[in-house]
Amino acid sequence: MMKFSEFKYERPNLEVIKGEIEKLLELIGTDKSYEEELKAIHSYFKLSDSLGTQGQLVGIRNSINTTDEFYEKEQEFFDENMPYLRQYEQMFTEKLLKSQHRQKLEEELGSLMFERAELSLKVFKPEIIEDLQQENKLSTEYGKLIASAKIEFDGNVYNLSQMAPFITHKDRETRHRAQLVVSKFFAENEEELDRIYDEMVKLRDRMAKKLGYENFVQMGYDRFGRTDYDFNDVKKYRDQIFEDIVPLVNELTERKAKRLNIEHPYSYDLALSFLSGNPTPKGDREWQVERARKMYQEMSPATHEFFEFMLEHELLDLDSKPGKQGGGYCTFLPDYNAPFIFANFNGTSHDVDVLTHEAGHAFQVFSSRNLLPDYRWPTMEAAEIHSMSMEFLAWPWIDSFFLEDTAKYKFNHLAGAISFLPYGVLVDEFQHGVYEHPNLTPDERKALWRRLEKKYLPYKDYGDDEFMEKGTYWFRQSHIFNSPFYYIDYTLAQVCAFQYWIKHQENRKEALDSYLALCKLGGSKSFLGLIKSANLKNPFVKGTVKEIVKPIRAYLDSVDDSKL
Repeated sequence: MMKFSEFKYERPNLEVIKGEIEKLLELIGTDKSYEEELKAIHSYFKLSDSLGTQGQLVGIRNSINTTDEFYEKEQEFFDENMPYLRQYEQMFTEKLLKSQHRQKLEEELGSLMFERAELSLKVFKPEIIEDLQQENKLSTEYGKLIASAKIEFDGNVYNLSQMAPFITHKDRETRHRAQLVVSKFFAENEEELDRIYDEMVKLRDRMAKKLGYENFVQMGYDRFGRTDYDFNDVKKYRDQIFEDIVPLVNELTERKAKRLNIEHPYSYDLALSFLSGNPTPKGDREWQVERARKMYQEMSPATHEFFEFMLEHELLDLDSKPGKQGGGYCTFLPDYNAPFIFANFNGTSHDVDVLTHEAGHAFQVFSSRNLLPDYRWPTMEAAEIHSMSMEFLAWPWIDSFFLEDTAKYKFNHLAGAISFLPYGVLVDEFQHGVYEHPNLTPDERKALWRRLEKKYLPYKDYGDDEFMEKGTYWFRQSHIFNSPFYYIDYTLAQVCAFQYWIKHQENRKEALDSYLALCKLGGSKSFLGLIKSANLKNPFVKGTVKEIVKPIRAYLDSVDDSKL
């Protein structure tokens, strides 16, 4: 197979594709034999994969260089035209569900595909095509605005990702100035960010009502294919985080303040964990990738095969550079059976997290790449189990990245993962408030955010950063703009990943074997089905969070963090 740079992009001929789909649809859900129908279904999957591959190539190359005019225009083409093709997706789904061979097809293809198909019918009608096009455009607009940041700081110019080392700088005044200058970028773009989000919220509410929903909340859940829990379950889960995790995070914040010798920590102090500096990898990108290579080689034959494949075909783009979109992600190119990892290395521990977290996603889809397209990936909350658990499964090798900072990294990793949970449910509760009340003004949304911050992150004091104090931190959280109701998935997965951390402490081989088996299942089961198959506890059941946090608290309490 060729390298990623050689993967060929060609703008799809939509008229030809529509014609081919129409021919296949004539063979599904009709009086044709079961064998003919099954063959047509597989041909439809192949056609859909080819189109998806071209769309992913555009998305990746556009995010690597948002100033590349060719891929910018191609991204506009996909934003504009993919919603039209949703009609054909809907026609395929309708025919699949009405097939006279449905029972036999369910036995062959699995019933979960049909359950998700029922949901997908609820979230699309041709009447919302223009709304979906506009949603895509707004999402691209937000990404470009964030990527456009040129922040002047101490004589140099940085993008948002490149400002991270200053936010965690040992010098308190440097952290303070870094926060203010990042806030200044968002303040200068406040009106534009408010406009983009306001249009998104009203657009999504309008779509939901056209489709017969009360508001966008349930539609948001249905878009993610959640078949075995709803927002009532999520509300009970958020309550567990509030009751069992917020007090622990308050204690951890007090411990951090003592370590930093700060009587009253401000928001710009929270990203730093140790006076001697946060743990950092002790080498550059190439050095880290070599250590990751050794780690995956020693971890298991399956992870070794995976990582060699990624390196051989140049399927990682890790360097932060001008014009590159922020953040990190993993995606999949079906025609090449290849995952792809995108990230922005910045010299912080985040770099190693990418080589474990995003590699966890990539390893999962590599493990299930030969399943049906519907089952390659699980739903989002299950997908994050693979990435977050891989971060913990990497612990036996973590010293090769951090050397003398290893104890620091482990403490910080575990404390940071626990401390993330209240923030994660805050993002979720904020979105529930926004979409249940879509006519809130931008100022009312900001007030709602600040109110929820005081509930879940009571220690967060922005000091003289008036812009953040009024409730604007969420401007930088791309999921709120682009993937409403996704963020809770990280927290649900984290609670499951903690269980892998606990298993790994007790029996490394058993934990790894369970993880490898889970990855192979892909999305062939629902979220609760997957965690049951892996013998993990259900996060929605009251008492689960309280039980899981006990060994984590014990570990953190056993560490004398004042010496780190």
